[in-house]
Parts: sequence; C-alpha cells; structure tokens
Amino acid sequence: MESPSFVRLPSLHDREIDAEVARLSAPTSPPPPADFAAFWLETLAQARAIPVASKLTPSAAAMTGFEVQEIAFTSWGRVRLRGWLATPRHQPVRRGLVISHGYGGRDAPDAIPLLPDAAMIFPCTRGLGLSIDPADRDAAPHVLRGIGSRDTYIFRGCAADVWAAATALIEHVPAAADCLDYVGSSFGGGIGALALPWDDRFRRAFLGVPSFGHHPLRLQIPCAGSGEFVRRYAATHPEVVDVLRYYDAATAARFLERPTLVECALIDDVVPPVGQFAVHAALAGDRPLLVRSRSHADYPAATADDDAVRTAIRSFLTS
Repeated sequence: MESPSFVRLPSLHDREIDAEVARLSAPTSPPPPADFAAFWLETLAQARAIPVASKLTPSAAAMTGFEVQEIAFTSWGRVRLRGWLATPRHQPVRRGLVISHGYGGRDAPDAIPLLPDAAMIFPCTRGLGLSIDPADRDAAPHVLRGIGSRDTYIFRGCAADVWAAATALIEHVPAAADCLDYVGSSFGGGIGALALPWDDRFRRAFLGVPSFGHHPLRLQIPCAGSGEFVRRYAATHPEVVDVLRYYDAATAARFLERPTLVECALIDDVVPPVGQFAVHAALAGDRPLLVRSRSHADYPAATADDDAVRTAIRSFLTS
C-alpha cells in the first residue's frame, strides 16, 4: 500500500506516518449516481439565474489594512444571507477569496488577512452565523434539514451559497474575478468540494479537514460532529443513503480538476479522518496534501500547525 506524497506539519515532524497515511487514503470514493453531474449543473444554472441583490452596510469589524463592511445578498431559494466584505485600503485588488467557515458558523471575519492584495468575502451559509433565520432556531439539526430528498436537502443550498458569495464579491469588486480562489475548512471544506467542480470562475482552492467525505464509511463511524446526527438518523431511515449519494464530498471531488490544497488529520473526533483523506484521494487535479496529527482539538503543537497551514495556503494561492 503506497502512501501519497504529503507534507508533515510540525506536530508530525519526528513521526513515521507513511503507512498510516496510506491506510487512510486507501478507500475508493463512492461512485456517483448516473445523473450526479447533471443534478449539480442544473442546480448551478438555477442558482446563477437568481440576482444576488447585494447590499453593503457599515461594520464594526476590524482588519488591519482593510476596509470591512457587512454584506447581505440573496442565494438559491431566495434565501437572504449575510457576511462581511473586506477590501485592501492601500493597494489595488489583484485577487478574490471566498472564505467559508466551520459548522459553528462565524460571528466576525478573520482578524488577520490571508493575503494583502485580496478582496475577501466571508459569507455565513444559510442557517448558520449571521444567516440564521430566527424561525429555524428550534428546527431540526442543521445537517438533517430537508434530508428526505436530494432536491430539498439543505446542503444543496449551502453549495449554492458559495456561488452566490462569489457573485456578490465580484459585483462589488470586479477585479476579484481575475483570480478567484476558495478557502474552507471542516464544514467549509466539504461544502467547497460539493460546490467548486461546477463553477469555472474559481481558479484554486484550499480544503481543510473536509467533512462529508465517503458517507458509506461515515455512517459506520461514531463521531462528535454533525455526522453523528446523520448516522443515527440513517439507522432508522435507511432510504436517506440514496440522498447522501448526491452530497458526498469525496464523490464530488472526482469532478474537481482545479489545483486544490488539502489538509487532513490523522486523529479527529469530529470529522472522521478516513473521509478527509477520501476527499483528497478522489481529486481529479493537482492535490498537494498537508497532514497534521489532530484536528478539532487542542494539543501542544496546534498553534504551530495552524501557522504552517496559513503559510502553505498563502504560498499555494500566490504560486
């Protein structure tokens, strides 16, 4: 069993992990349904036909060297989303970034800019962060909403939110279209894998510890994340397996041909590592890999690993 090439992050600098990486990378991603690509391309067409009607308002959020404004825009299903737009104050925009978030959502943009010459949008996906609908606060867990059908599952809209965020960014900062990239981790990594294959506006992507990869295996692995809700639900609603086939990040990765930097963890109680590695292994294009010892947890080298990941992202997106 051969290990893919990878870069060890600081927490693993003195460990021999080739066999472990090879084991986690071994499972083949689930094959797509016959109409998988058609389903997602039709979703993209429907989503892109909806005017985003974006609006900017002042924000108290701060980011050194950037003007930060709150942004609201419309996504697929006529859902109104909110987030932040950050633009450089002292240099021209040379690139655009759509920066997603984990399943906890976000209540502010990143305090430290990822790239000094990037216009960055930090969207809150439907049902999370600033985009929570008060009427949904007592609804089913986010990961189970609409899961009875491939047409109604909330992840369909979450992927469309990535496309809408890109449109809103480009509307306000046209130069962002010249070099548009995506950054997302955990929830944002998995949703990015679902969204990016179909939208050719994106040039490169970073998917950190991506979720929603290889549902057949995820449904067998207890975890502390959103996958546990799905695993328990599927145990009494086995028909949901057919829906999940359309929302498998590892299946979608087969269609993602653009260069994609991936970060995976050997131990993760929230996002099963085998699913993370399945997303990486399935990618159709260049796929440099970063491997860390743990994720979704505190550990002695966590800060050093995080710093190394940021450095790698910056290098990858500017190469």
